[in-house]
Amino acid sequence: MSDQPPSPAVERVLPLLTARPAKPDVRHGYLDLLGDRPEQPAGPVQSFWESPLGSHLYDPAQALARRVLPSWYRLPTRARPPAGGRVLDVGCGPGNVTAQLGRAVGPAGLAIGVDISRPMLAQAARAQRAANVAFVRADARSLPFPDGTFDLVTSLASLQLVPAPESVLAAMARVLARGAWLAVMVPTPRDGLLHRGTRMFGLRTGMTFFSADELAGTLHAVGMRAVHTHRAGPLLWATARKPS
Repeated sequence: MSDQPPSPAVERVLPLLTARPAKPDVRHGYLDLLGDRPEQPAGPVQSFWESPLGSHLYDPAQALARRVLPSWYRLPTRARPPAGGRVLDVGCGPGNVTAQLGRAVGPAGLAIGVDISRPMLAQAARAQRAANVAFVRADARSLPFPDGTFDLVTSLASLQLVPAPESVLAAMARVLARGAWLAVMVPTPRDGLLHRGTRMFGLRTGMTFFSADELAGTLHAVGMRAVHTHRAGPLLWATARKPS
């Protein structure tokens, strides 16, 4: 492990951790809390996106989709990040959403992206450099932060790829401050185009397909309230508020 010092953004993350490492591993520009622990892809789709090629293609593909259909990808108004707040982006991929959240909270705020993929995080650390944007390699099912740490928690286009998504939602709810909002977007609604295609051709994608009622029910089960769901084209959005 090199003696490279943490970036200013990572320095701001360290005091927030449940267990601060004695010697933070920041060799690749992000804070690695998993060391040699291997990724556990859910299936071929996630394996591709976590590969070096997939990590380079993911960001341009998402950027193109946002330019062509911006209303589908817009964070719901009720879940906009507060100025000066702390926000967590779970399954951040190459970090484009995390960087947008960092710009929204401003210099006094902090946006942290969490992912398990080394190639994705390396891409994020290279492309999204800011004093208030940091990236952490951690397991989304066991987020390394105390209860109530964040003023907003998001997970956009990643929950469908992880094993046990209900555990991820529970972890997201746990680290959310009381009265704060959580926002989730998945491109895999049940009976949507992607779901129908995989059934028709018998594809094994390793992805989870969600109905609005199932997603809302899970959010209620992990203690969230004021749950709203809506479809935007092929995307399913859910927002929920943690009780005050």
